[in-house]
Amino acid sequence: MVDYIYGKNSVIETIKNNLEVYEVILLSNKDEEIIHLCKNKGIKVRIEKDRREFEKYIGKVNHQGVIAIIKQYEYQSLESILKKIPKNKRPLLVLLDGLEDPHNLGAILRTSDATGVDGIIIGKHRSVSLNATVAKVSTGAIEHIPVARVTNLSRTLQDLKKQGYWVVGTDIENASDYREVDYDLPIVLVIGSEGKGISNLVLKQCDFIVKLPMVGHVTSLNASVATGVLLYQIFNSRNPL
Repeated sequence: MVDYIYGKNSVIETIKNNLEVYEVILLSNKDEEIIHLCKNKGIKVRIEKDRREFEKYIGKVNHQGVIAIIKQYEYQSLESILKKIPKNKRPLLVLLDGLEDPHNLGAILRTSDATGVDGIIIGKHRSVSLNATVAKVSTGAIEHIPVARVTNLSRTLQDLKKQGYWVVGTDIENASDYREVDYDLPIVLVIGSEGKGISNLVLKQCDFIVKLPMVGHVTSLNASVATGVLLYQIFNSRNPL
């Protein structure tokens, strides 16, 4: 099975990280940087001059004239993610409960890479999966942040709590200001779906429930934006000036 990724930055990052790239397809104008990288890695390059033929792989998206055919994205087991966390590091995981928009997942991967997240957990059912859109939006972060898929999010949180993790979720009701929580602990940050938020079963596993103050006319933030605010609050709490 193969996947297709597109966009110059995504393709370059994939090639540089020595992932299994079967072929790179360029549209009409040759990209010397990518051709040079492919030559050094022994990757086949094909020039496609017909835009319709080029776009049959991925559709009419912002591909920047670059496609890579790669080995299908693989998820990691949660156990392997936990084992790779350095002993001297305060672990930070992000669990996504029902997130469906690949643009949100891509943006969350990008911010997670910037803030030192150790891994992301998603559900196997009714959840976004790793795909070309996620890779494009993440601008290469998909190659650096491991993602685990689990069957039962609530049970996964129970298991993590037994291992010393504290679970932080977001909600409006009975919530503290996100700036009041001590994040200098092993943390699992839970982000809910775009429309429904965190499910009741998952919310019950949260040790802390936080909210972002809203002083304008809108009542909620985009999931990836909220995640970014919270991750940088955790980063700031752990790395004060």
